[in-house]
Amino acid sequence: MRVAVSGSTGLVGSEVVTVLSGGGHEVVRLVRRVPAPGEMAVRWDPEAGVIDAGGLEGCDAVVHLAGENVGTGRWTAARKAAIRDSRVNGTRFLCDAFAGLSRPPKTLVFASAVGYYGDRGEERLIEESPPGAGFLAEVCREWEAASAPAARKGIRVVALRIGMVLSPKGGALARMLPLFRAGLGGVVGGGRQYVSWVALDDLPHIILHALQRDDLRGPVNAVAPHPITNREFTETLGTALSRPTPLPVPAFALRLAVGSEMADALLLASARVIPRRLEETGYRFRFAVLSAALRHLLGKGGTP
Repeated sequence: MRVAVSGSTGLVGSEVVTVLSGGGHEVVRLVRRVPAPGEMAVRWDPEAGVIDAGGLEGCDAVVHLAGENVGTGRWTAARKAAIRDSRVNGTRFLCDAFAGLSRPPKTLVFASAVGYYGDRGEERLIEESPPGAGFLAEVCREWEAASAPAARKGIRVVALRIGMVLSPKGGALARMLPLFRAGLGGVVGGGRQYVSWVALDDLPHIILHALQRDDLRGPVNAVAPHPITNREFTETLGTALSRPTPLPVPAFALRLAVGSEMADALLLASARVIPRRLEETGYRFRFAVLSAALRHLLGKGGTP
């Protein structure tokens, strides 16, 4: 396949490029700069309204991963607008560009998030579950709706609702590791909130699975099949590092540190998400259980 990839230098995007290239697929990067001569890249800048749409002609698929990081910086009004615009406007801009192509891609796989479901306690959430409330849920609904121009063009659209991506190279786990290695890790809030996670080793292969399975379309939960509570996550990470986890982080302290809205949405909300569509279409997880995933990611054993 010839696959265009946005967000190709990010934590997930760089792994996607490696997996696709290693599988013999041709990768075309979507970049914000002017590509170098001979580079397999297409310039796009949704904020400036610039895209070399002709460079997408003949691509079999597009993997769209670009978007502002929701976990860095306080959620000021300006920060929230940047988060929303980078996802909603960027996706709509890209999908609008498909409408003018004589040979549009057959498939669009793009990143959404389990934030779509909001704070749902112990409820088991599948792709047909209704959306939740709050800023992240609103962004995810608008984000997924922004792909409508591609669907109207006859493109098969897959919205991956991605959970916490586990990698020591970046993201939430990388931020946790220094504290946990120092023996300062602990349960967050009450610890009963569910964490839906996926190992970085799995996510590029989930994307490849979505590209290759014509029977996948619409929302797909891109999470491991065994979500666990924050208390279980904390204990499992402490065990993997052979460190105690004695210091709970109370909810009020989190709200003071990062703001109530961000703390409640990212750290205290509970989403028990099940990857029903992946399981129905035969995806085999490399890491379905957290303990094995952490041992592998931390170089302490575990086989993909």
